[in-house]
This record gives sequence, C-alpha cells and structure tokens, in this order.
Amino acid sequence: MQMTPRRVQYFIALVFFILGGWALFFPQHVIETVFLPEYRSGGRILPFMMACFGAQALLAGLFAAFARFTATTFLVYGIALLPFFGFNYYFTFHDPVFTKMGLIDALGNIVMLVLCYIGWRKTKASEQAQK
Repeated sequence: MQMTPRRVQYFIALVFFILGGWALFFPQHVIETVFLPEYRSGGRILPFMMACFGAQALLAGLFAAFARFTATTFLVYGIALLPFFGFNYYFTFHDPVFTKMGLIDALGNIVMLVLCYIGWRKTKASEQAQK
C-alpha cells in the first residue's frame, strides 16, 4: 500500500475518529481510564464535557479527511501538535491529573506527527515534480 498524501490525511483523521469516537460515545469509560480517581467526580458535567471534546475531535477528523492538504498544511499541523506534548507531560508527570493510560493521547499525537512528516515529504516532492 503506497502512502499517498491523501491516504496520510485519512490516517490522521482515523486518529481523531478513534479517540474522538471513544470520548463521544463512551465518555464515562474515558474518564475512568485516563483521569486519576480524585478527578473523576463532577456530576453530570464531566461526561458532558468529555462527549463535547469527542464531538470536536470528530469534527477535526472530518476536516483532516476532506480538506486539501498542501506541504505547508502538513508542516503547520505538525508544528501545531508540539504544545500538546507539553500538555501531556505536565498533566501526567508534573501535576498529575491523568493516569499513565492518559498517554494514549500522546501516542495519538506521535502518530499524527509522524504522519505529518510523511505527508509533508510526499507532498513537497509532488509539488516540486509538478514545477
């Protein structure tokens, strides 16, 4: 299977669909899996907010799947992912809110960062070949 830029976009979208779908359709499971026990309470608002987060991720997945990415799009998207690694580190190790399973978000971001690099490289080569 050849990794075309379009296919790379679909894989980026897949990360959003998997993690976002999990948060939207199973918010309580996400809360119990990724939050430390002292952060799992909050009444009805926490599952509601988790489901909203999931819905936003699904929307981002749709954009990733159906937009026309250029080399610059892949580059900027990859750069935009970098602060999330700080977020994951801070709230897992420095001021823990997340369990170690919360690092599944960091794993998704690593996958997307690698995909952005692959997409950038392939799109850049394609754009240069067209000139």
